[in-house]
Amino acid sequence: MNRRTFVKTTGLALFGAALPLYAKVKRGKVLVVFFQRGAVDGLNMIVPYGERAYAASRPTIGIDRKEIQDLDGFFGAHPSLQSLMPFWKDRSLAVVQAVGSPDATRSHFDAQDFMETGTPGVKSTKDGFLARAISDARSTAPRAVAVTATLPRIFAGAPDAIAASDLAKFRNDGASKVFAAMYPDAFAAAKILGSVHASGTPLQQVAALIKAGVGVEIAFVETNGWDTHAGQAAPLANNLKRLSEDIAAFAQSLGSKMADVVLVTMSEFGRTVHENGNRGTDHGHGSVMLVLGGNTRGGKVHGKWPGLEREQLFEGRDLAVTTDFRDVFAEVLSKHLGVGEMGKVFPAYAPKPIGVM
Repeated sequence: MNRRTFVKTTGLALFGAALPLYAKVKRGKVLVVFFQRGAVDGLNMIVPYGERAYAASRPTIGIDRKEIQDLDGFFGAHPSLQSLMPFWKDRSLAVVQAVGSPDATRSHFDAQDFMETGTPGVKSTKDGFLARAISDARSTAPRAVAVTATLPRIFAGAPDAIAASDLAKFRNDGASKVFAAMYPDAFAAAKILGSVHASGTPLQQVAALIKAGVGVEIAFVETNGWDTHAGQAAPLANNLKRLSEDIAAFAQSLGSKMADVVLVTMSEFGRTVHENGNRGTDHGHGSVMLVLGGNTRGGKVHGKWPGLEREQLFEGRDLAVTTDFRDVFAEVLSKHLGVGEMGKVFPAYAPKPIGVM
């Protein structure tokens, strides 16, 4: 069996290149990244109900003010995010609005690639920014783990980063023997994963790994279904409910360990301010990110709000990006994980402080 066949048949993936990386993270601290693939409608996720143009732009899909869960008198959360409200109230959850990539592409593939490599507009980047953010020393610990079918671009270049759609597959003896023969440097890490009873949703599996203390430093999970061009209301509500409940269950499972864990959500771009003729929204620009746990300065909506009047929109149709997504990650990586040399993590970019941590 060759490597390609092994990965395809077992659902396991690994990148074993020993590329030079740049920082040593604080041991015991963990970053979890949750990618909402498909471009979430950030305006209906965290609603700027205090903006007059919001309701006028969305006569059929706008969230009724009576249903919105107020955050600060101007922004409110979609009613399906109810499970996250306790974390907002105890100030462990923060929101970053009008955030995204400065690149103007509305291509899902390109936008996701630019965000995962951390180099917007540059297609030649080979490694992911999270790969550049962790230390270059190999380890028997499963330091970078993705609960995904294939290794995400964000981990490309990370020494022995491991991906599996179901971590329980590492307990399969037959797969373990093949894995050991093909990837001897990573077998010890894989064996550790197999020793942990990690089951359930991807976030539940990550929580099990964190509680087991097996050495995970960065974990990655993803969901699809956020591309809502038509009939947006019901699917968005259902997706946000699952997101909210999944994140809440993750935090509750970890309990006091959340002091050492930060979870960040991201999406490749937002959606148009005005609804389309199919009661949906099309590909846009600015969106929203959530930051939970650790020393997050929660209970606050961070970022400069650009407004929704036509003259304030990006290209006359989209929420403008006023906070670069790299600013959010740079702050979390440096202040939570202790990563230095951000010029190596995000080349040709000088991150700006946003105060989320």
